[in-house]
Amino acid sequence: MPKRSKPAKSPGSPAKGLRRWSGLSHYDAAGKARMVDVTAKQATKRSATASAFVELSAAVLAALPANPKGNPLEVARFAGIQAAKRTSELIPMCHPLPLTHVDVEAEVVAGGVQIRATVSTTSQTGVEMEALTAASIAALTVYDMTKALDKSIVIRDLQLEQKSGGKSGDYRRQK
Repeated sequence: MPKRSKPAKSPGSPAKGLRRWSGLSHYDAAGKARMVDVTAKQATKRSATASAFVELSAAVLAALPANPKGNPLEVARFAGIQAAKRTSELIPMCHPLPLTHVDVEAEVVAGGVQIRATVSTTSQTGVEMEALTAASIAALTVYDMTKALDKSIVIRDLQLEQKSGGKSGDYRRQK
C-alpha cells in the first residue's frame, strides 16, 4: 500500500506565526478562517465607493457606440449593480447585506472607461467588498463586450476610494 503524504499547508496559513494574523478579525484563536459574528454590533449607516479602469485602444473606444452586443457602458452598469447584491455569494466570509443603494457609473475617458461604484446600507458591517465587487464586475463586463475587437484590453487600478461609517471610521484615498 502506498504511503500517504500529509496535506501541504498553504503558504498563507496563519498556523505558523499566528501573531501576524492576530489583528485580522476573519481568523479565530487557532488561526482558522471564520465569518465574523456581527450580532452585537449596532446597525449604522455605511457607504463605500470603489473604482476600476478599463484601458482600451483608440479603435475600441471609437467602436463603442456601434457595438453589436449593445451599449457596453449600460450593460456594465447593470452587471455592477447585480454583482454588488450578490457579493456574499461570491466571497465566502462576506455577510449578506440589505443594500439600500447601489450606483455604478461607467464613463469614457482618455484611454478607456472609468468605472465608479458606490454602495450604501444601514447594517452592522461595511460595504467595501460590495463596492469593489461592483467595480470589478462592471470592468469585466466592458471587457466581455469589447474583447472581439481587441484581446489586449487591460483592467487596472481596482481600489477602494472611500468608505464611511463603522468602528474603523471614515477613509478617503489620498490622490
